[in-house]
Amino acid sequence: MLIDTHCHLDAAEFDADRDAVALEALEQGVTSIVVPAVARNHFDDVIALSNKHKHCVYALGIHPMYVDDAHEADLSVLSAYVAKHHPVAIGEIGLDYFVTKANIEQQTHYFTEQLKIAKQHDLPVILHVRNAIDDVLKYLRRAGVKGGIAHAFNGSFQQAEQFIALGFKLGFGGAMTYSRALHIRELAKKLPLEAMVLETDAPDIPPEWVGKNGRNTPVQTVKIAQFLADLRQVNVTQVLDITSANALQVLPKLA
Repeated sequence: MLIDTHCHLDAAEFDADRDAVALEALEQGVTSIVVPAVARNHFDDVIALSNKHKHCVYALGIHPMYVDDAHEADLSVLSAYVAKHHPVAIGEIGLDYFVTKANIEQQTHYFTEQLKIAKQHDLPVILHVRNAIDDVLKYLRRAGVKGGIAHAFNGSFQQAEQFIALGFKLGFGGAMTYSRALHIRELAKKLPLEAMVLETDAPDIPPEWVGKNGRNTPVQTVKIAQFLADLRQVNVTQVLDITSANALQVLPKLA
């Protein structure tokens, strides 16, 4: 089993060949692809994608970089969609202080309200945490959600331990393949494999062999798994077995 726990297959970059990209990943051994929505107008798209490709599952949420275009009513729509469609998680949600801090209040509002929805429906969350890990952790502790995935983790070992203690797994993908990514590689080497899941974030964060300006695709999960195995000097089967079990543990509806 091989699971891409974070792939935006609904993105416009895949409009020309979405079906072919999904099928290529399946044919090459990617058994499940988790497609998180980023905005209200993506909900129907990710659901339709999942209905068409049975190895694709979806999460529903409003991404922190999309809150400026969001409306309060979107939260009610999200709650109604969750009740009707039963996503595997609430996501992609969180905080992003890298792009801007000007709308922190708005980001925080949408994040905390979506944590309440996750708690209400007993669902895990798929988190965006860029440059905002301590605040994300603070709101997670208050919300008491059932865990999930901290996507594209690039924090400290201490922050990693805090996520793990709250029932989260940490997402690793293309970023660790770059030779200059010394900190992420150190995390990928030394964190317990039992705390990690694999992801692409396609079409974003392409691995080094694709190139920074290339389009990432879910089939790259295969080579990312091998890269992690080589980095940790273990058999790739061990990486596949443990990271897949981790994904199933925090996203039980994948099973």
